[in-house]
Amino acid sequence: MDRRLARMLHVLIHIDLHAGAATSKTIGAMLDTNPVFVRRMLRGLRERGYVEATKGPGGGWRMARPLSKITLKDVHDALGSSPLIGITVAHDHPSCPVERAVTKGLGLLIEGASKSLLKQLANVSVAEFAPTLPSVDDGKRSLKG
Repeated sequence: MDRRLARMLHVLIHIDLHAGAATSKTIGAMLDTNPVFVRRMLRGLRERGYVEATKGPGGGWRMARPLSKITLKDVHDALGSSPLIGITVAHDHPSCPVERAVTKGLGLLIEGASKSLLKQLANVSVAEFAPTLPSVDDGKRSLKG
């Protein structure tokens, strides 16, 4: 199962809430993953202008666009358009007419469901997933999960 979309929504909301720039190391610790993986995941979002990265002291990741202007489909596409539906078809016996029929029918259903879900993702902003949190000083928090 591909969890990149869910993880990236988590990251983007934290970056938005974070005071200052969020480093790949900090984000990696939050996700219990390697900072290199974080940079790889964020690269597509940076290329599309959703986040920006600065190097050096005080550097890290910041939002380049408000969460309300980024849709879930935007994030999905920036991550490389991985399959949205976890159901897959079998190709174990391609000469079997039953398997071919099942593969064709199920494939059409999966394709339709994927298109429908993409359409829904295009109508939901990342901001709609952000929790309402109590204010803390300047309203920004540290990345702790």
